[in-house]
Amino acid sequence: MRKKTRTAASRLAKRRKAGAASGEPAALRASSTSRKSAVSADAKAEIRRLKSELKQALSRIEELKASANTDFLLEIPNRRGFERLLNRAISYIQRYRAGGALIVLDVDRLKPINDTFGHAAGDQVLKAIVAALSRQIRSSDVIGRLGGDEFALLLWNLSETDAHAKAASLEQAIDDLSFVFDGKTVATGASAGVALLGPHSEAGRSLEEADCAMYVRKAQRRHEA
Repeated sequence: MRKKTRTAASRLAKRRKAGAASGEPAALRASSTSRKSAVSADAKAEIRRLKSELKQALSRIEELKASANTDFLLEIPNRRGFERLLNRAISYIQRYRAGGALIVLDVDRLKPINDTFGHAAGDQVLKAIVAALSRQIRSSDVIGRLGGDEFALLLWNLSETDAHAKAASLEQAIDDLSFVFDGKTVATGASAGVALLGPHSEAGRSLEEADCAMYVRKAQRRHEA
């Protein structure tokens, strides 16, 4: 029994001696632990701050990407944005053997309105045209502005007959619009060309096909007038 007591006392003495040899009182060791905790808290706060900044930066990047694909005046896809959507649509059509139609539509008499009444008047006409087109299509369809007075529409699941009928109704919707600027009533119009979309379609070629059909239709309307 005495031997065990002496052994325990010896171990305690050794621990005290080691503490004294280190020259680090208990209070100092506690202070060191407290500093480490403070540093750890600061590091966590910095991590939270950096994560927040990263989240904001990623959100801003997405906003810039969206703005790069959007027409700022009309809030619809611009040419770049529409072509990206068209490529995705064709990939879907090829994979699932779906179908659709591409309509390219050119607005008539927009330049004289801009030249006579100013670009604010032209902007008003463009906004009214987008509103008229939107009323003619489904929520799953897409309207894009290819540039200037030219628009494109991506329409799902239309036969050739239905696609041409839809193009005619889009022309009529724009023909029916009228505007009053400086006391004068003015009207515009539109010519639409159609390209069917199928498993063998390509975005660039389909846009060219619809564009060519639109110019043929524009010449026909000019002759009819």
